[in-house]
Amino acid sequence: MTDGARHTVTVPAGYRIGRWTVRAPLASGAFGSVYAARRTGPAEGLPDDAALKILPTGTRTPRQLRHLQDLARRELDVHRRLQRPRLIRMFETLTVDDPGRPALDGATVLVLERAEGSVEDLLRRSAPGPVPAAPALLAQVCEGLTQLHHAGWVHGDLKPANVLLMPPGTDGGGPDGVCVRLGDFNLAAEMDGTHAYAPAFATPDCTPPELLWSEVSAHGRQIRPTADIWAFGVLAHLLLTGVPPLPGGGPAARRDALLRYARGAEELRLSPQLPVEWREIVTDCLARDHTARAAHDAASLLRRVEKAAGAGPSPRLPRLRPRRVRPRVWVAAATALAALGGGGLYALRDVPPDPASYGADELRTDRGIPAAYRKPLVNAARSCENAEVTSALIAALLKTESNFDPDLSDPAKDEYGIARWTPSVLYYWLPPDRRPAGGERAMKPPFPPEVSIPAVGRYLCDISRSLSRDVKGDRRLAMAAAYRTSVQKVNRAGGVLPKEKPYTDEIARHLKEYTPGGAAGA
Repeated sequence: MTDGARHTVTVPAGYRIGRWTVRAPLASGAFGSVYAARRTGPAEGLPDDAALKILPTGTRTPRQLRHLQDLARRELDVHRRLQRPRLIRMFETLTVDDPGRPALDGATVLVLERAEGSVEDLLRRSAPGPVPAAPALLAQVCEGLTQLHHAGWVHGDLKPANVLLMPPGTDGGGPDGVCVRLGDFNLAAEMDGTHAYAPAFATPDCTPPELLWSEVSAHGRQIRPTADIWAFGVLAHLLLTGVPPLPGGGPAARRDALLRYARGAEELRLSPQLPVEWREIVTDCLARDHTARAAHDAASLLRRVEKAAGAGPSPRLPRLRPRRVRPRVWVAAATALAALGGGGLYALRDVPPDPASYGADELRTDRGIPAAYRKPLVNAARSCENAEVTSALIAALLKTESNFDPDLSDPAKDEYGIARWTPSVLYYWLPPDRRPAGGERAMKPPFPPEVSIPAVGRYLCDISRSLSRDVKGDRRLAMAAAYRTSVQKVNRAGGVLPKEKPYTDEIARHLKEYTPGGAAGA
């Protein structure tokens, strides 16, 4: 894919950023792009070739700017404070000064080591089954996690796309030709006691059970090093067998399997292809309870992994130069599952404390939305990585469903409360620790807004992730239609069904009314 319009940050070939000349795109994601670059002129200590990771800061909404600033700060913190052999190296940081290009002006640029590709690329191009040199590769990944954890940091987004394969001869390479670095520290978080605090983003296939319903404070979502241990177990199973550890033909099906596993409704069934010397390691990494995983920290895990990796010779990895035709997505946001967590996502230190004006840059304050609902509305939207799920959309849905009536009761449809929840559906979207002990039968309406509104946010975010890219029209309205029917019906129809049109027309009217600036889209 070479069309610049498909890249989050469009930079033409030959463009100069500091002493670097942009050559070709390597990867692109929801919040930025990576370009190959060549150094122009002599510069001691800098390589001839590098990768420029460009995080834009211009022409964005205030909410988006807060996202980008937090992500950039986290990545810069890791690179500036940690220099470890298994972490991708940063040579310098730059800021683009080009008022003539508003979308690029002010962008933060990280000048990084140039990798040949990633484990995601390797998996995509490998034949079915185990990946060549998987044991040696996993030993180096675990070494990188040990270095991060020992320094007091959690990666927070370990996945195949963030394990980078370096060219032969790179420092730290093994005799079998394997040399990996951990990269993409947008979600990295420094430990504060027993936890770290990270944005509520995640990659579905690498998310541990406890983060499905994690609480989010003003500092972010609580995360532990055991989240990285879980992700390592997923990565190990994938590399050693060629398939994910949870069943399902796609992320949505595997998400459902994870939910069943998290509730104890299903046990873990590892592939019979998993080598015996790795089976106990992967089982411990994928323990349902994070406290069980905590007994196997990265340092002790590394000793076990190195022993397992030495059980037999590892073949050499194939050469894997970056492909320029299909950039990989290196940001986890596009498919995040953390929306199931609830609570707030972004830093609130600059948000007015007055409940009546909470999140004023995201939700109009003069359109009759009850002040008591503003904070849960804004936080429910912030808990989702998808910018299409806004507090204005949630408010518009609740206005249309119930006119903000917390005591609504419709026994004929078995729907109650501000969001017209049926007891069984609301039970499904509640965090496990908030479900009544008696199960679904113990769900007694009406359901209070402080319970109903976060559940709406979780549900809409899940819908946004499952909504087909082929759906036509305003995707926000398609999500609202899926809330009333199902995402499967909307996907099959390719958009809003005709019988749902009056409902979505009303949603659209309130969405425009509640969105700052008077527009339904941001």
